[in-house]
Amino acid sequence: MSAPDVGAGEVVLDVQGLDVDIRTGGGVLHPVRDVSFQVRRGETLCLVGESGCGKSMTSLAVMDLLPRQATRRAQSLRFLGEDLARAGGRRINALRGDRMAMIFQEPMTALNPAYTIGEQLAEHYRHHRQATAAAARDRAIELLEKVGIASAGQRLGQYPHQLSGGLRQRVMIAMALMCGPELLIADEPSTALDVTIQAQILRLLADLQQELGIAMVLITHDLGVVARIADRVAVMYAGEVVEEGPAARIFATPRHPYTTGLLGCIPVPGRTPPGGKLGTIPGVVPSLAGELRGCSFRDRCPHVRPECARAIPLRASPAGQQWRCVLAPEVEVA
Repeated sequence: MSAPDVGAGEVVLDVQGLDVDIRTGGGVLHPVRDVSFQVRRGETLCLVGESGCGKSMTSLAVMDLLPRQATRRAQSLRFLGEDLARAGGRRINALRGDRMAMIFQEPMTALNPAYTIGEQLAEHYRHHRQATAAAARDRAIELLEKVGIASAGQRLGQYPHQLSGGLRQRVMIAMALMCGPELLIADEPSTALDVTIQAQILRLLADLQQELGIAMVLITHDLGVVARIADRVAVMYAGEVVEEGPAARIFATPRHPYTTGLLGCIPVPGRTPPGGKLGTIPGVVPSLAGELRGCSFRDRCPHVRPECARAIPLRASPAGQQWRCVLAPEVEVA
């Protein structure tokens, strides 16, 4: 799916034709297939879909943090005009943690239990900014206060196990912001937290993103989160983007049956009775091993047709949506 021109604003991240292959004993897996999207300054793009659809693998490919047995290919992978797909390891290391940052899914495993919070916050700031220990400490206190942690100076001497899950996630956010990045990727930043803390973390991310003008990619399977925070949505299934567009349009007029199925699983206040049965999508995500032909959702789709087994054209609407489906053709994109 080609990345559409989504309007005014500088393009911070432009992904075109991204593929990831993983060699295994049973063959080659294709967890990311021909993925394309753009994120502009001050914009939030949400990658959504079931577990195993390639969301996290896409983010790791952008950050060049794939496992050793994985191979990344892309027509182009541009960060502020610089093609990361052709950049060397030294250049990627200079950008990662500085101008590009990532919040990982589980803060307890992302933070090193052997080092204090202060040591971990200061490390890459001193590396990228050649700052003194005192300057790094001041910056760490500033960011901890910005993300809502009280007694920030005292927290610097604590270890991760001494903090609650919500505080650890706030530390991860502060760590990602230490060098003032222009791109922030947040991989399920609220999954391990209770509902109240989830809402606080998401509100914090939205406020920081608007205040600092950061381009943000938020990875989640929670469409309630998407509705509150997203400007644009890219729906992933079996390693590819099956629908992409403005969040309001995706929720109001979903074009792909998979998107419709996901939205049908959400309880709607006033329409879903208490204790009522929620919607489901029958079946499971197909194996990503070997070559996949046609629509990968066709075995689970209630609207399947014979032509779904062939190459699926990319459609587009004047409102800025794009999708791959034989249903509801508006404009076919070459």
